[in-house]
Amino acid sequence: MPPTPQIESDAACIVCGASELEPFLDLGETALANKFLTEAELEEREPYFPLVVGLCGACGHVQLTERVPPSAMFDDYLYVSSASTTLKDHLWELSDAVAERCSLGEGDLVIDIGANDGTLLKGFRRYGVRALAVDPAQNLAELYADPEIDRYVGFFGSDSAVEIHERYGPAAAITMTNTFPHIPALRDFVRGLGTALAPGGTIAIEAHYLMDVLEQSAFDTIYHEHVSYWALGPMMRLFGENGMQVTHVERLPIHHGQLRAFVQREGEGEADATVAALLEQERAAGLDRMETYTAFAERTLRLKDDLRRTLAELHAQGKRVVGYGAPAKGNTLLGFFELGPSDVEYIADLSPLKQGRYTPGTHIPVVPAERLLEDQPDSVILLAWNFADEIMEQQSEYRRRGGRFIVPVPEVRVVA
Repeated sequence: MPPTPQIESDAACIVCGASELEPFLDLGETALANKFLTEAELEEREPYFPLVVGLCGACGHVQLTERVPPSAMFDDYLYVSSASTTLKDHLWELSDAVAERCSLGEGDLVIDIGANDGTLLKGFRRYGVRALAVDPAQNLAELYADPEIDRYVGFFGSDSAVEIHERYGPAAAITMTNTFPHIPALRDFVRGLGTALAPGGTIAIEAHYLMDVLEQSAFDTIYHEHVSYWALGPMMRLFGENGMQVTHVERLPIHHGQLRAFVQREGEGEADATVAALLEQERAAGLDRMETYTAFAERTLRLKDDLRRTLAELHAQGKRVVGYGAPAKGNTLLGFFELGPSDVEYIADLSPLKQGRYTPGTHIPVVPAERLLEDQPDSVILLAWNFADEIMEQQSEYRRRGGRFIVPVPEVRVVA
């Protein structure tokens, strides 16, 4: 394994700079959620890092209090968007929405930051635009090279934005889907957006939405890659301080609930009624009050007790339990709930990039999805519970044979 990266401890808010961060949930020392191990790496020392999330008392932003450098997490990346049909369909719907909103056409440049395997940009290519993928993962660049999509391999920021602008020109639209939560140097990143964006251009952001995280007890969204947990209020402050404004917002059901926000330079668009309405919902939900977050932490502890009790009962009956889906979020759940191979024999997953590897920290083997029907275990924990309906439909034959699914979040329930 490479040298252990140095954790960055910072008591300051990355949105407003205030030193009023108050921790509310400590998930312990955990391994990096997307660093699935090869068999050889099981014999090596695996690094663990504190995973603590806190609230800024000044601006209401929720973030990790200690951070792992991005280079330790994103240069070699095993998550791909196309592994889920639901997600692929969602991303193409986003391309339609942005194309319509921005009147995109032949020759316009669209930049997708954190482009992953290019699924979103393939949707945009239907409109004849020029497509640029910006992503630091060299392995994805090699695996998903596409002659219709240019690719810049590197991190986006104020410096790289200058290079991108000089090489490709200004962007009519810039998209980020589940990338914005990953950014530790937010103000530098937003300055880069201003450099890369064409006059009159639009930024479209999708990120897991803090209100949904709280409402659904989705604690497993918390891992080292996700530096921020976004609400609209802090997002508006960040962009406002950089000469931009949020002009339209939507709440989406994808994953376990996301925020879609459209951003333009001040003077190039006006905020519509959706912005004020969502701000009022956040105020009513108590997103600015610490008691909201302590209650969330208490629910997380109850989920741990409930799932461990359910598994103990199944094992006492001689039942076999495996997992399905190997998302990064699943590794937060497995680690914090202290589950290992004796609790979950293996995890079935569709992604060839993860098959044959082992979960970080807990070292549960990841196998092809076909394994479920080959040996028909009694119960399957849906670690990718945000795609529960899609997975249960895919595995309808397993269920028809008597297999049961365990959905662990937002409450533990067994589906026969």
